[in-house]
Amino acid sequence: MCYGRCARCIGHSLVWLAILCIVANILLYFPNGETKYASDNHLSRFVWFFSGILGGGLLMFLPAFTFIGLEQEDCCGCCGHENCGKRCAMLSSILAALIGIGGSGYCVIVAALALEEGPRCMDASGQWNYTFASTEGDYLLDSSTWSQCVEPKHIVEWNVSLFSILLALGGIEFILCLIQVINGMLGGVCGYCSSRQQQYDC
Repeated sequence: MCYGRCARCIGHSLVWLAILCIVANILLYFPNGETKYASDNHLSRFVWFFSGILGGGLLMFLPAFTFIGLEQEDCCGCCGHENCGKRCAMLSSILAALIGIGGSGYCVIVAALALEEGPRCMDASGQWNYTFASTEGDYLLDSSTWSQCVEPKHIVEWNVSLFSILLALGGIEFILCLIQVINGMLGGVCGYCSSRQQQYDC
């Protein structure tokens, strides 16, 4: 198994996951494609935490591009063997992976809290509030109660769908970064590639 190739694969996956997180987070600002709810501050407070844009999105590009560039990294070499520097690069990728774990973890936590609290909406009495905040997330299993939110229309479906997507994407990012921590440790200890043709020993 080539640890560098594995890291590059993880890096490319993280790029696409980060882009999807950013898109999902942006969509949360425009229920039914309308901008007035954002400008009037009638969105869930967790939308403003930028969990998909920052945590699962922009912050994830750092480890992603680090992993993609590992095959070109050579560090400084050691013991007269230039390619031994790749072990140094693999070990340094662990730090980038930990940053990714932090970003994806933030995305997952915020999405989970947003799902538990529910959206901010206008109820039948014309008041804007968190209608499902007291249900501790039980509303998710009872779609018949979603009609309590009068405006924006279908806001519960909108929030549940997009925050669920952020939760899933952040979870996948977390797992991939965790895999790279293990991959980076193995690559640093065992060598960049474990095949006989590409084994580098100092």
